[in-house]
Amino acid sequence: MSSTVTVRPTRGVRGIGLFTIIAGVVMIVAGILVWILVATQLSNEKITVSGDAPFLGGMFQGDAVRGPLTAFAQADIINQHALNSTDGQTYAQLAQDDPRRDTVMTASFLRASLFTSVVSFGICVLVIALGVLFLLVGSALRRLADGPEITVAGAQTAGLVSDADVYGRHSGPATRAAEPDRPVDDDGRPPA
Repeated sequence: MSSTVTVRPTRGVRGIGLFTIIAGVVMIVAGILVWILVATQLSNEKITVSGDAPFLGGMFQGDAVRGPLTAFAQADIINQHALNSTDGQTYAQLAQDDPRRDTVMTASFLRASLFTSVVSFGICVLVIALGVLFLLVGSALRRLADGPEITVAGAQTAGLVSDADVYGRHSGPATRAAEPDRPVDDDGRPPA
């Protein structure tokens, strides 16, 4: 005679799934709102990508800086202009009394600001993607919690439970699987 084990969905999984779904929605909304905020702030600065910007084959030349690609294109060309004005020297390489140092320093600040917005856009994408992942995990948890009870026949034979689990006595951890055709008494216990 084989034994059976009934597996019930764990309590609380449904609530954890709901919490995960809510967290996912909050993350998606927050990511979208921050993207809009950063794009609006960039747009309000009225920055235009330089006409000689080589990024992606000059695709963004003359475009307003509103997103991560246009911000990167403008930061890249600012660096090139600064290096051209100093014969390839960076701020740290210029003499302290060199008048070009102020121009290179300003270029560095502008580039840093534009790269900060590029990083912000990247974080927005990450947060939105994590929000979608949380939605998927939360809905999967809720589906699992709503699942039926599962009864596994022959669980002892397969080594899933010990004799103590089946017969109600403590005999330590299961060290062997029971024989499939092991004789049992009327009460389901093996004969003494």
